[in-house]
Amino acid sequence: MAALTMYPDDERLDGGNRAVFNTYIITSVTLFVLMMLLGLTMRMAQATWLSVRPDLFYRFLSMHGAGMVGTAALATTAVMWFFLRKYVQLHLWAFVTNYVLFMLGALCIIFAIFVDRYGALWTFLYPLPVDSKGLWSPNAAALFMVGYLLIGVGMLVFYLDAAVGIIKVHGNLGRALGLQWLFGGTIDPNHPKAVVASTMVIIANTLGILAGAVVLVMCLINIFYPAMVLNALVVKTLIYWFGHMYINATIYMGVIAVYELLPRYSGKPYPISRPFLWSWAVSTLFVIIVFPHHLMMDYAEPRWFVTMGQVVSWGAGFPVFLVTMYGALTNIYRSNMRWTLPSRLMILSMFGWSAGIVPAILDGTIRINEVMHNTQWVPGHFHFYLLLGVLPMALALMFHVTGRRAAAPPNTSADRLGFPVYLIGGLIFTLAFLAAGHDSVARRMATHLPAWQYTDKIGSIGAILVVLGMLYFAIRITAGLLMAAAREGPDGGAANAAR
Repeated sequence: MAALTMYPDDERLDGGNRAVFNTYIITSVTLFVLMMLLGLTMRMAQATWLSVRPDLFYRFLSMHGAGMVGTAALATTAVMWFFLRKYVQLHLWAFVTNYVLFMLGALCIIFAIFVDRYGALWTFLYPLPVDSKGLWSPNAAALFMVGYLLIGVGMLVFYLDAAVGIIKVHGNLGRALGLQWLFGGTIDPNHPKAVVASTMVIIANTLGILAGAVVLVMCLINIFYPAMVLNALVVKTLIYWFGHMYINATIYMGVIAVYELLPRYSGKPYPISRPFLWSWAVSTLFVIIVFPHHLMMDYAEPRWFVTMGQVVSWGAGFPVFLVTMYGALTNIYRSNMRWTLPSRLMILSMFGWSAGIVPAILDGTIRINEVMHNTQWVPGHFHFYLLLGVLPMALALMFHVTGRRAAAPPNTSADRLGFPVYLIGGLIFTLAFLAAGHDSVARRMATHLPAWQYTDKIGSIGAILVVLGMLYFAIRITAGLLMAAAREGPDGGAANAAR
């Protein structure tokens, strides 16, 4: 059961642990601001408020798509590490290796896009990366894919270390997931939710990353040995399996922060239950097999495959979400909730996750998908649960940790202003996408017709507010971490002495 102590001793960060964790956080918030600026530039270009060449637009779109998802994974990996290390042994070298390989991969991607002019988006759909009509070289595509491989290998190293630690404590991944209590028995009230969620992520996203590694190697071989012709449908299927699993993992790693922190702010226990274990067990399976809902417009896919994606789409979004929402609402009901910035961000994350699921499930319905999938409805739903769901989960932990230095969660006047700026901007930005999708505005287009541009202008205003809010968050978090590190020294002396 999650502790009610605001800052328990087993979460104290000293020496190398603190330095690496701070590096993850500062890197994440910096990259979020940079990726958001690219997004703002693209929205303003579509609104004709800026002039951006189409080839440059697609390079920006490639960087924004790959960079934002990668950064979300970096931030939520830090969330998972921060809490999981309390319950199992994690090795700092694995956490460092993940970061180093992420940065090397990011540098490859940045060089491929901004130096070698790669612009085939995050999907690298065959044969576009090697048939660019002279816009970029095959070497640029290869470098982009190598960047992906480096990032994936880093995350696999971290997952392997976490899996070993979990198995040492719980015997196997099934027991860590709580499968032994699904049909009966007395549930251990101290079985950590963080272990359950981490186990699910390890199982599901390891499969997704391995699928991505297979297709990346296939595509790299094709680049340097074109005689090996690939099956475009198989390539696309593997790419979307990898992509779907990777972005979903950010949600399931991020929600660990809600499980761990919410009871401390509400002052009420957040016990584990059989429905909770069932929801995570079912979602472990569903998240692995739901990805065909991305492929419904590919008529060549087997009918059973697309049908599976359709049926599972209607149910995959609900188990973990419902049990988490119900648990969160009952936890704050009639509680003495401390309404500080971390608690506000946690509640926002529940709203963003729940609201973002609705348009996602609608798009996962075949008849709607046929009309809406190639419109801005899709970026509308995934920006909704990323900007207002996943990112607030990670930000809640970041602000919680900076608050530790002052022995109280952050809640300044500037914090109370920055939060609504980010929230209002996020709502305007995402609803503009959804409205454009409703009007059948095509996605992934550098130039928009005049009739479409009113939603681009509204979305640009929302994006400006989001960037301002995130810029404030980034400065506040970075300053808090750096000042604390300077005060406490390499061994956290001041913090330890205070205790």
